[in-house]
Amino acid sequence: MTFDYTSVGFFTFDCLGRPVNSIPPGGDTYFIDEMALAVSGAAGSAAIVAAKHGLSVQAVGGVGVDDMGDWVIQRLNNFGVDTRNMERVTNFPTSSSIVTTRPDGARPALHRKGATGGFYVTDEQVDGVLDTKILHVGGVGLMDAMDKGRTREIMQEAKARGCTTTLDVFAASQEDFSLIEPLLPYTDYFMPSEEEAMTLSGLTNFEKVCSLLLEKGAKAVVLTLGADGAMYRDQTGLSFKVPSFDIDVVCTCGCGDCFNAGFATGLHLGLSPQNCVRMAQASSAQNALGLGSQAVVTDLAATQAFMESTPKKC
Repeated sequence: MTFDYTSVGFFTFDCLGRPVNSIPPGGDTYFIDEMALAVSGAAGSAAIVAAKHGLSVQAVGGVGVDDMGDWVIQRLNNFGVDTRNMERVTNFPTSSSIVTTRPDGARPALHRKGATGGFYVTDEQVDGVLDTKILHVGGVGLMDAMDKGRTREIMQEAKARGCTTTLDVFAASQEDFSLIEPLLPYTDYFMPSEEEAMTLSGLTNFEKVCSLLLEKGAKAVVLTLGADGAMYRDQTGLSFKVPSFDIDVVCTCGCGDCFNAGFATGLHLGLSPQNCVRMAQASSAQNALGLGSQAVVTDLAATQAFMESTPKKC
């Protein structure tokens, strides 16, 4: 196979600033300490971190025919990510966010939906898209054209061809479960945040959330729990929880997306599920140390060193 990792879905242009305590009233100006630009999104951040870790990576999604789309493509190429299947979607702007990072690392955002909702994987693209060991789909719920059944077709074909599949979601309401449920039988690892999992399921007990998702067909569920770490449950009965790293958070934008790439890196390296989660957490924690998705992640050796040297929370 040509690629180790193909990341399909939500790519966004982010402009981030910190620290932001409030939006200036009227026409006032507040001064902040940092600003950054980043490619983010459940597919974008994952693609870049996987590439930084040394995987051969393909990006599949959409950007507009605009300056921000040019920059997203250029940035992906700078990290060696193959963009031949990134669609320049006419009549859609590039999906973009203004992220107002709080002093505690929280990142309320203003988001403009865009080409993530317009791109579509054609029949002619399928062989190229699935020429990969790991297929990651990130951003279900924002992929309007793909969410109408095409994502299920792609994931079903991926499993038929022997790909390992990972799945992430942008869940705004419990109604979004109708988009996720058809995908779960073709999902090896479903990796929502705790908030997304509760929104989708309508449940607050994490054990019940995981049980529901496994019953619906997911082979394994990995819930990211923010400062409380992550929990793993799978169809074989394997069950564990891993605490988070003890760090001083700068910005949490993209942490879940970087988690996805770290987990895929572990799969690529043949690590155990426990060590895949640790690799995922190390990728996410490094991301939280800087402003803008992937800012602090450099390469696999640095991530491995971070795993060994950084204490965990009790």
